[in-house]
Amino acid sequence: MRALWTAASGMKAQQLNIDTISNNLSNVSTTGFKKQRVEFKDLMYEKLRTTDFNEGEGKPVNLEVGHGVMPSATVRSFTGGNLEQTNNDLDLAINGDGFFVVRDSNDNMFYTKDGSFKLSIDDGEARVTTADGYYLQSDSGDIELGEDIEEISIGSDGSISVKTRDSDEIEDIGEQIMIVKFPNPAGLESIGKNLFQETMASGEYTESFEGDGGEVLQGFLESSNVQVVEEMIKLITAQRAYEINSKTIQTSDEMLQMANNLKR
Repeated sequence: MRALWTAASGMKAQQLNIDTISNNLSNVSTTGFKKQRVEFKDLMYEKLRTTDFNEGEGKPVNLEVGHGVMPSATVRSFTGGNLEQTNNDLDLAINGDGFFVVRDSNDNMFYTKDGSFKLSIDDGEARVTTADGYYLQSDSGDIELGEDIEEISIGSDGSISVKTRDSDEIEDIGEQIMIVKFPNPAGLESIGKNLFQETMASGEYTESFEGDGGEVLQGFLESSNVQVVEEMIKLITAQRAYEINSKTIQTSDEMLQMANNLKR
């Protein structure tokens, strides 16, 4: 009976849908998190009868039956989250489509919307890093702030100025935070830790020093773009779809039982 396997494919698809919704809800407080949704497509159809026109006579429509559903993609939405003020000098947010660029110890480049950066002191030299120690990148490489830093000021274009203990004024250090854009950000690969990796699907990044990637806001963080009420509605819908597919399996089983009992 086709209905058994068709309904089973529906239950598997809704399980993946609920898994995705669960991940969205679990990251509702994750800085810079971007929600995902699952897209589905129907499976192949069995042709029981095809159209047949012969001299104006025949059947104008097909007789066919489908074999269920399958997930086709998980699409990440890069709509902006709310901007929350923290008043921390190293908390940065991009009011736009751009990404920060960070580098790990193996010179691998990653991209993030999470601007909760830290100050790392290495041999007296101050650098800006993520919580995992990945170095924030400027147009010339790692951002080096110098020694004895007392105050950091970051402009809307990403330009950096610092004040040291030996100076009474804030001075521009000639560094500008690197902001990049992608032709297809939905094609970026999520690797965890709020980081993304470039792929062939995302295309190569373009630098956005002219501000088209968005302005940098100091003392702000971009919150998750997950809407709890929206995700709860999706969760209820997915649960009901899972339930009705399980009901289809139960109905098919009862029909098979009736057929078995015909011989009695």
